[in-house]
Amino acid sequence: MGDTTLAGIVRFQDRALEPIWESVQRGQRLSAADGLTCLRTPDILGLGRIADWVARQRSGQRVYFTLNVHVNPTNICVLSCKFCDFAAKRGDAHGYEYSIDQILDQVPLDVHEVHIVGGHHPDIPFEWYEDLLREIKSKRPNVQIKAFTAAEVDYFHKRFKIPDAEVLRRMIDAGLTSMPGGGAEVFSERVRRLLFPGKAGADRWIEIHHLAHSMGLRTNATMLYGHVETHAERVEHLIRLREAQDESGGFMCFIPLEYQLGTTNLVPRHASAIEDLRMLATVRLMLDNFPHVKAYWVMTGEETASIGLNFGADDLDGTIGTERIAHAAHADSPIGVARSRLISLIKSAGKTPVERDATYQVIQSHAA
Repeated sequence: MGDTTLAGIVRFQDRALEPIWESVQRGQRLSAADGLTCLRTPDILGLGRIADWVARQRSGQRVYFTLNVHVNPTNICVLSCKFCDFAAKRGDAHGYEYSIDQILDQVPLDVHEVHIVGGHHPDIPFEWYEDLLREIKSKRPNVQIKAFTAAEVDYFHKRFKIPDAEVLRRMIDAGLTSMPGGGAEVFSERVRRLLFPGKAGADRWIEIHHLAHSMGLRTNATMLYGHVETHAERVEHLIRLREAQDESGGFMCFIPLEYQLGTTNLVPRHASAIEDLRMLATVRLMLDNFPHVKAYWVMTGEETASIGLNFGADDLDGTIGTERIAHAAHADSPIGVARSRLISLIKSAGKTPVERDATYQVIQSHAA
């Protein structure tokens, strides 16, 4: 195919991207067919330029990051999701349960955010989770708490027979600031039945996030990709999230999560860096009502994440600290990255680092 230049900005090797570029410039919403074109195009550079253009319309050259720590209180879980290397059963050698004091020891005084997710534990009482949040707010008053996925809220509701609204209200009263986007996996009933039949499905996940938004919580959203899902199922997931955001408007950021092979080996190999970048760009173009898209360096690696900042991402997450879930699946990345390293990664992409809190309030710009 010959090269085509539109508006003097983007040169395409794949002419199938031309109508997508035209739609984007007009502010027209992309269709499911457009999403499939993006996920399948061989013109990764052309796709990336469109996505970067969209990101710059929203954030300019700014790329956000935070000083945070991920804490996983326990890996003991009643579920047996086939993609998970993190979970353990009672009596397993690699099973663990942290005390509240042990968790506090993992939360430095100078972080902006603590991100808490864990296994669906069969025995820990609901009050323990409330006490955990209260202790963090008491001992680390300047730290915002982003905790408990919709899948965990669903489990609390079923396990303790507490209405969803009461679960969230009690967590908010204990110190909850926002919710992470995990537990969504893929909004495909086929994939849910195959890989995670005991976990909340798409309708339930969205229902809980809508409720959280109505109660003043802001949340994130994710998708686990690179395993047995199809491109069509990825696009369906994005469209459902876009529709959910149209309804409640409470999502802050979308995070594509690359499946880590670990020992589960659902597929022969990891998604390639090209696939990661294609996914980021497609997400930015399809989720036109999401403020931010994150390049999650923990799963893709620092180098791919840094390049992703020119493929539609405007967030690099944070310093992470003691995250265990991806690393249980042998994620090929450092367990923690210092502020200076994040700033360097962002500047190497030609962007301006902006330090934020858990709800995207700016703390400090690190320009020049």
